[in-house]
Amino acid sequence: MAMMRRVGVYVDGNSIDMNGGHGMRYEVLRELAGRAGAMIQRLHAYLTFDERRASRFSNYETRVKSYQAALREKGFRVTVKPLRHYEDEDGTETVKSNSDLGMAVDALSASDRLDTVLLVTGDGDFVEVVRALQNKGCRVEVLGFDNVSPELREAADQFINGYLIPNLLPVRNDVAGLPAWGQIGSRVRGVCNRFEHEDGYGFIAFWSALPDTPLLTATDTSPAYFRSSSFQEPSSLARLPSRNTVLEFELASPAKQNGAPEARRIQVISSM
Repeated sequence: MAMMRRVGVYVDGNSIDMNGGHGMRYEVLRELAGRAGAMIQRLHAYLTFDERRASRFSNYETRVKSYQAALREKGFRVTVKPLRHYEDEDGTETVKSNSDLGMAVDALSASDRLDTVLLVTGDGDFVEVVRALQNKGCRVEVLGFDNVSPELREAADQFINGYLIPNLLPVRNDVAGLPAWGQIGSRVRGVCNRFEHEDGYGFIAFWSALPDTPLLTATDTSPAYFRSSSFQEPSSLARLPSRNTVLEFELASPAKQNGAPEARRIQVISSM
């Protein structure tokens, strides 16, 4: 009898929020981590608190604490660190928290009881943490959105583009009553894996539902057919095909019986 895969999830909330992941749905992240019957052992979210902002806006602290409470209700252990403001010699201000160290220590401390570690961050400072976890026998997956360190992507056993995970991040122009992700009439995201420039058509691979396999592979995706005229910014066609360019589009009924659905109103969402 196969042993149940044990998973730990560690979310660098500030990094994700500032790099394309604002509005990420933590309940979907939890479902992704527990796919294929995995046992979730740890769910950690590392957030920041801006004391300067709290002093300027009376409702800031209330909103932040409400958000933290919502994450705890979803099963996450929430660690909050103060956001520090730094100013260099030119007067340029940067902000930084010390959540990185705590997140690294927690993941390494639990690694003996984990088979897979899912790090939700794009910060290149975690490259050595990834390698240390791998040396302890853990498979390390990294999930991010924009500005993900290339070194971090390469160090991970698998990089997961958060934009492509169904419902993890709201689609643009999300309105009440829109069909569920993957149904005709819904808006989904995917990547173009084939484009015939001369003929003006191609195919976009997308997950029609949340994957439920231990390893996420391209073979689990569905195809959508598109025509060049469906791009809202025709200049975007020059970069296709590309697995690093995320496209958001509306699913329309297949033009042919038993054919692939058609992608319409296509927008570029992200390009790594």
